[in-house]
Amino acid sequence: MFSVVYIICRDMEEAGRIARALVEERLVACANCDVVRSVYRWGGRIEEDSEVSIVCKTTTDRVPEVVKRVKEMHSYELPCITWWSLDGGYQPYLDWVREETLPGHETKGR
Repeated sequence: MFSVVYIICRDMEEAGRIARALVEERLVACANCDVVRSVYRWGGRIEEDSEVSIVCKTTTDRVPEVVKRVKEMHSYELPCITWWSLDGGYQPYLDWVREETLPGHETKGR
């Protein structure tokens, strides 16, 4: 089974650092970073900020390790880390995700 992990970061520097670590450590196969505009309530006030989202593709069994690693690296007191299961997808891509998230397993690439 496969999952998508969604993370919000302070800026592109933090998002890039987290995304690279997750891929290097084979916790995720791929991480896409994009600037987003966030509106949220924090400390009793409505806030609006530019933040960066990371969308990660991984196997469901790796999600707890992804969450643990993101919490270690993240600057926020309460980071947004959510995930959901993938019900389907292009099978050759999902096979690649599985291969890339196997610890110590080298692949030929996409």
